[in-house]
Amino acid sequence: MSSLFASQARRVAGAAIVVATLAAMPALAHHGWSTYDETKPLTVTGKIVETHYENPHATIRLEAQGKRWFAILAPVSRMETRGASAEKVAVGKQVTLVGYASKEKADEMRVERITFDGGQTVELR
Repeated sequence: MSSLFASQARRVAGAAIVVATLAAMPALAHHGWSTYDETKPLTVTGKIVETHYENPHATIRLEAQGKRWFAILAPVSRMETRGASAEKVAVGKQVTLVGYASKEKADEMRVERITFDGGQTVELR
């Protein structure tokens, strides 16, 4: 009987470890903002060539001045609340991004503000 109890306890403990690990994964995947150079604001205007409108942050690829930028926007709920719908950041749209370049990746930026073709500006942070 005692070995049966020990076996069940090991299974429960193993399951708890798996659940805790899976629950922590989104937090581990979310990076901090310290890898972006906030001392040098950057403005980039160009055409969206790729969009991912999903959490934890919406992202776009932007073709601008012969360079392709990977731009990290805001969580989808914040984007929608502030008027930056999926259709406004769709492939082919022209936008101006203001943000900070990554210290680690030459083609990546964290966007603070986005201005759409019609002139609407949305603060993302």
